[in-house]
Amino acid sequence: MYNTYMEIILASASPRRRELIGRTGVNFTVVPSSFDECVEERLSPEEYVRVLAEKKAEDVFSKRGGVVLGADTVVILDGEIIGKPSSRDDAIKTLSRLSGRRHEVITGYCVIYGDAGKKKTGFVTSSVYFNELPHSLIEEYVATGSCMDKAGSYGVQDGFPLVKKVEGSLSNVIGLPVEKLTEVFKEIENEQYQTCH
Repeated sequence: MYNTYMEIILASASPRRRELIGRTGVNFTVVPSSFDECVEERLSPEEYVRVLAEKKAEDVFSKRGGVVLGADTVVILDGEIIGKPSSRDDAIKTLSRLSGRRHEVITGYCVIYGDAGKKKTGFVTSSVYFNELPHSLIEEYVATGSCMDKAGSYGVQDGFPLVKKVEGSLSNVIGLPVEKLTEVFKEIENEQYQTCH
């Protein structure tokens, strides 16, 4: 956490991202992107999330200017990108696949700022190890409905014993790599300060 005069526009309607960006200490407003999230699927998972984050940020920056953050998070299992579930059955199927196994969570980010629209982009990867999940637990969790808007059909913060351990950034698994973004915001703030003085 640090004090800053900088105002960030978060190009996401996600309540989890809203909560996470608050942890960085910046002032922020929320302007959800209307980008339709259609990009070239042959990209690597890392490029896929980075490009999506960039498109979301560009969409909002083109309308508002300022300092805009876009982000996108995916789950990777066996080299396959797993997004949000299409149905409760799909969520049950995904959680059954994740049970007892390790997978990766990758969040791409893009911050666009300044009159020239400079960009800082990148991605952060965390490894997540799941507990062996009884089918009854999976059904109980899916019945809550909280999995339906989450990549990989789960939220590590949802209070169910799904995850054994996380290697890397926990906030990244939830939806924003807070530690990395705090560094990026400080870099931008220093650049802007030097430009003004």
